[in-house]
Amino acid sequence: MTTVSSVSSHHLKQGAGTSVLDTRSEFLADEDATIAFGFRLARATQSEASSEVPAVGVGAATAGGVIHLQGDLGAGKTTLTRGFLRGYGHEGAVKSPTYTLVEPYELARCNIYHFDLYRLSDPEEFDYLGTDNYFEAPNLCLVEWPEHGAGWAPAADFRIELTETDAGRTARCSALSQRGAQMLSALFG
Repeated sequence: MTTVSSVSSHHLKQGAGTSVLDTRSEFLADEDATIAFGFRLARATQSEASSEVPAVGVGAATAGGVIHLQGDLGAGKTTLTRGFLRGYGHEGAVKSPTYTLVEPYELARCNIYHFDLYRLSDPEEFDYLGTDNYFEAPNLCLVEWPEHGAGWAPAADFRIELTETDAGRTARCSALSQRGAQMLSALFG
């Protein structure tokens, strides 16, 4: 079941200077639905439309971007990331980078970096990770717990807030840049 609710076609101010261009939501009934949503999100970030899943280890061309994943512990952020990486043809393990802080997935046609900033005790610690090149286009970066790097981690193009409900979870997706608006449009059609 998909619930699509467009909040606005013009800018809304959200938090400390973040402009939300548009927001839509989707109900995800279970883990399989969360993986499928991540897969669709991956397809929405690819610069070449194709009905084929990229070959293992190859990936697909992308314009890049930064996606922030927010939600409580166990809300499904890493599960969504697993689906996202499947959408790029990755078949190996996808683990939460809670202790390593970043897991790189360097494919032939693109680089995807999965960050988990939960263990940062001070946002300034983000600056010491040496990840500046990771956030350059056309790389894609998925960042869990971005608030732990507030003021230091790059701003998001696209934000997904996962909220648990009795029947599953809701993914609230917000476009925060023109690139994010393109992702949102491709994801929800």
